[in-house]
Amino acid sequence: MIRIIVLVLILGGLYTNIADAHGFGGSGFLHPLTGVDHLVAMLAVGVWSAQIGGKAIYIVPSCFVLMMLLGGIVGLEGWLWSHLEVYIACSVCLLALAIVWNRQQSVWIASCGVALFGFAHGYAHGLEIPLLLSPAVYITGFLITTIGLHVIGAVGGLLILEEPKGAIRLRGIGIVILIVGLKLIFF
Repeated sequence: MIRIIVLVLILGGLYTNIADAHGFGGSGFLHPLTGVDHLVAMLAVGVWSAQIGGKAIYIVPSCFVLMMLLGGIVGLEGWLWSHLEVYIACSVCLLALAIVWNRQQSVWIASCGVALFGFAHGYAHGLEIPLLLSPAVYITGFLITTIGLHVIGAVGGLLILEEPKGAIRLRGIGIVILIVGLKLIFF
């Protein structure tokens, strides 16, 4: 399983740049899957919540999703946020560093951090809602996909942590995510 996760992250990171991160209108369900920045960030939130453990497994991703909803609604207004893509790429790097750092973190601190990231990701989604689609349907779609990616990241993280040297393997996944994030920022 870990090999599959690492392979997906590496292959996704090889063929993306900040301009590729967004731009697919499609359905709200598909949107989080079409930009490696969103895909990796959503999985990383789940992995980090599993790494923290306890109540973080559901509180941290829930804060991300709630603020993503708010960001999506604000993004509908079309206000410009300069350097939004760079901020989102930085959120990928910061999530990766949290996984690599692997320190017991306060659920409150982790929740506040991912809430800021969730708002930015939601805002980007809200800006890109196709004119032909209902905003409510589109937002519902990207929230459902986001929740699914959080669950995949959390369950994957928990399963990896049960393996011998699982904590080290999760940190390795964090390094791969960091490389993807740095590529998004600099290339």
